[in-house]
Amino acid sequence: MTPTRGAARTALAALAVFGVVALTGCTALAEDPGPTATPTVSIEVTPTPTEPAEPALRPEGTAAENLEFFTLVVEEVWAAGGESAVAGRTYIDALTAAGFDKSAMQVTEDTSTVGNPAESIQFSVAWGEECLVGQVGPATGDPFTVVVDALPDGGCLVGATRPIDW
Repeated sequence: MTPTRGAARTALAALAVFGVVALTGCTALAEDPGPTATPTVSIEVTPTPTEPAEPALRPEGTAAENLEFFTLVVEEVWAAGGESAVAGRTYIDALTAAGFDKSAMQVTEDTSTVGNPAESIQFSVAWGEECLVGQVGPATGDPFTVVVDALPDGGCLVGATRPIDW
């Protein structure tokens, strides 16, 4: 039997419909990745601002750990200005009020050997095997503070110092 034209057309139409359905299925699959797709998650992190801790005396800490607080006290006295900015007693009193041990302190004279105001003064606090040392005065500009090793005799300043008897 030979196919008739009507049957051939029906067969071609059926093939065309089948092809369209097949192509539509492939396109739908390509557009829809299904459950294997990895979801995208967006997380926004906002850092919490923190204030730096105020320097404070750390009695159990090292000299280096207390240098920032020592420096703060020295800079506050210096910033107050006036004659007391180059007066050893002012620094000793301020450091004592801040909690440093007065019996561990040394200070140089406020005047030269001929009675003129000192160009700079030094003061210190012995701290174990080390010392917190400060220097201020017109000759130094801004206050200077440092941690140094204690002297063999346990003191911190070389040369003549005055008694802290107040």
